[in-house]
Amino acid sequence: MKDGEFCGKFPSDDLRIGSQLVVYPSQTAIFVRGGSICDTFTSGTYTISTDNIPILGKIVNLPFGKETPFKAEVWFVNHIAKLDLPWGTPQPIQIEDPKYKVIVPVRANGQYGLKVKDATSFLESLIGNMSSFTTEQINAYYKGKIISALNSIIAQQIIEKGVSVLDINTKLMELSSICETLLNDMLDKYGVSIIEFSIMNISIPEDDPSVVKLKKTKDLVARLNIAGRDVYQMERSFDVLEKAAANEGAGGQFAAMGAGLGAGVGIGNAVGSAMGNYMNTNPVVPPPLQTEVTYYLHLNGTPVGGQTISQIKSLVQQGVVNADTMVWKAGMQQWAKISDIAELSGIVNAQTPPPLN
Repeated sequence: MKDGEFCGKFPSDDLRIGSQLVVYPSQTAIFVRGGSICDTFTSGTYTISTDNIPILGKIVNLPFGKETPFKAEVWFVNHIAKLDLPWGTPQPIQIEDPKYKVIVPVRANGQYGLKVKDATSFLESLIGNMSSFTTEQINAYYKGKIISALNSIIAQQIIEKGVSVLDINTKLMELSSICETLLNDMLDKYGVSIIEFSIMNISIPEDDPSVVKLKKTKDLVARLNIAGRDVYQMERSFDVLEKAAANEGAGGQFAAMGAGLGAGVGIGNAVGSAMGNYMNTNPVVPPPLQTEVTYYLHLNGTPVGGQTISQIKSLVQQGVVNADTMVWKAGMQQWAKISDIAELSGIVNAQTPPPLN
């Protein structure tokens, strides 16, 4: 058997009782007849007889004495590990970022080692599933199973860890260890084991629209965390004022922009007050802080902020929002269903009388 091969067959299947069988260290020899395994031998030198292969007494007639010929295959299985085998996801894995709730395409690649730990299970899995056993075919056979399993394992682990796809490369060693354990559980029935499995890189296409959206969402969340929601809304209103002041006839434009901004982030009153000051040529002053509580809604995979209770009620009536819609506001530790928020549950659980006949 050549170096680096997982298994190889003795070139002749015309054997004789009394022949010697030599099995080298780190090998197992397996007798196969008619697709069934007769016996196995570990390292050492053996003389083939019905004593050490009892089943031969039933297979072979013995009118010719100890040199009776018989037909059987002898396979040698190598237990030395084959290392540095590359792997990579052929197609992107679609994953919803667990932190920012945006679906993005993810690719991963790395390398692993493969070793036969149970020669009988290994050969049985090949005999039952493959017509020929070149090293390249065996590699491809197990690699296909490994990559197929990795698609779901990596996606599941990213979601369970709750780490954004943008930051997941900081967890590669931990993910590699988890994947190795789960892959070995899967491959145990094939008689092989994974060693030194590693994820070298998890990447996302920088120019993909969903990735651009994810980065913008991350930037927005960072600004809100640093400056606070009220300060962020004030900055947005100042941006509108500056743009309006830079344009001729900005009064009408500013009114439209203020209305749009108020609808988008729930600060219509603040912008309206600032616009009145602008139109009266008085010095621009900061708008009053928003006193009404606003919420983020998780709609179509995207957090939508600035929603007041009255706006949420309207969305419920339109069928856009229901009891299972996820919601968040400042001060909450995590997202929750609308039906679990005391001040919102009445909106989705409200009972209305039936129509009159």
